[in-house]
Amino acid sequence: MNKLILISTAIGLVATGAAAQESTVNGAVGGAVTGAIVGGPVGAAVGGIVGAAAGTAIDPPPERVVTYVREQPVQQSVVVRERVVVGQPIPQQVVLTPVPEAPTYAYAIVNEQRVIVDPQTHTVVQIID
Repeated sequence: MNKLILISTAIGLVATGAAAQESTVNGAVGGAVTGAIVGGPVGAAVGGIVGAAAGTAIDPPPERVVTYVREQPVQQSVVVRERVVVGQPIPQQVVLTPVPEAPTYAYAIVNEQRVIVDPQTHTVVQIID
């Protein structure tokens, strides 16, 4: 029984890594290692899948997007109660300003921080200090 679990786990990890993008592989490997420490072989499989999803969600934006957001004049900061965290959505009521040359990104000033987000999901992609 244990051999069956180990074999299926190994196959799952190889399939996950082979189909993933570079950043996803880092997430998958990190998740698999953490999962293996916590839950053994089954934990490694679950951790790899979760890590792959998280690794994809937090890819940083291109440098030109970061530069554009840094160079924009300071706007009024929106205050939200929730902590602003990369990979987590900001409230839908926060008005986003699109990045003209990169429509897959937008930004806002939230809690005195410039925040780059995915405008489709309002998920924070990067916080600029």
